[in-house]
Amino acid sequence: MSPLPHDWFMRVRLKLRHLQLFIALDDLRNLHRAAERLGMSQPAASKLLGELEGQLGLALFERHPRGITPNWYGETVIRHARGILSSLHQAGDELNALQAGSAGSVSVGTVMAPAVTLLTSAVERVHRDRPNLKVSIDVDVSHELIPRLVEGEFDFAIARIPSTLPAGDFVFEEIGEEALCFVCRAGHPLADRASLNLEAMVEYPWVLQPPGALMRQRVDHLFLHHGVALPRQIIDTPDILVALAMVDKSDTVTVTTRQVAELLCDQPRFRILPFPEALSVQPYGLVSLREQRLSPGAAALMSALRDLIREHRDAHS
Repeated sequence: MSPLPHDWFMRVRLKLRHLQLFIALDDLRNLHRAAERLGMSQPAASKLLGELEGQLGLALFERHPRGITPNWYGETVIRHARGILSSLHQAGDELNALQAGSAGSVSVGTVMAPAVTLLTSAVERVHRDRPNLKVSIDVDVSHELIPRLVEGEFDFAIARIPSTLPAGDFVFEEIGEEALCFVCRAGHPLADRASLNLEAMVEYPWVLQPPGALMRQRVDHLFLHHGVALPRQIIDTPDILVALAMVDKSDTVTVTTRQVAELLCDQPRFRILPFPEALSVQPYGLVSLREQRLSPGAAALMSALRDLIREHRDAHS
């Protein structure tokens, strides 16, 4: 099969109806129900899909007696279809808001630490002048956020650029490192220690981000650096609330950013352990696409973030 040309979507006359059909088929896994959702007959939906697959020279779905499922090609098309339709919905919201004299919408992806401090302050500041600005915030790890930024789900992100993606496609404005700390429950045997080392902590169960996550890599490296074997019992979860629930109910120890710990780990219930070494992970920053122009709402929120970052640096210089 020859590669698709750059303007393949024009040559195959790709329509919004195709994108809607892809998503309906992915959601329902049934051609008849997908056609009903779109208000068309099953033969018309089948013809629409078959004609596109014929022009592409690719089967996008596997047909089964009880339904239809996307193959690898179909999953790729569906992922981009969702991004395109999401952008169009946001455009409609923004046009309606601008027509009403409001400020539109902005969607941001962020890692945990700035979500609970920097970003919340920036949103509060922007809403003073733009009270009708619709803000959507999604918290995740960087290697999940940045691909979604590329696909158009976010206006910008507060994250790190994964090494697997070309850095030249992005604009990166560094904010700073994330300081880490160890957390246990108030009644934990380690809670009232004046100082700690890994040997004292390793005997207890731990709950950590999954292997490969940046914070987990930092913890693994810490044990390796000190020549201490990893804890025998480690539970993996990317969700800090799940981690803190386990810490609250047992002798489990977890690691999180200091900003998150100071917000969520109230003193009567949790303890931040006095580990003698300063721990942090590599800097995160404001990440935007180099070739993308920000909407007015996104630009206003980005400007507020820059002001807060500058004020924070001035206060600590």
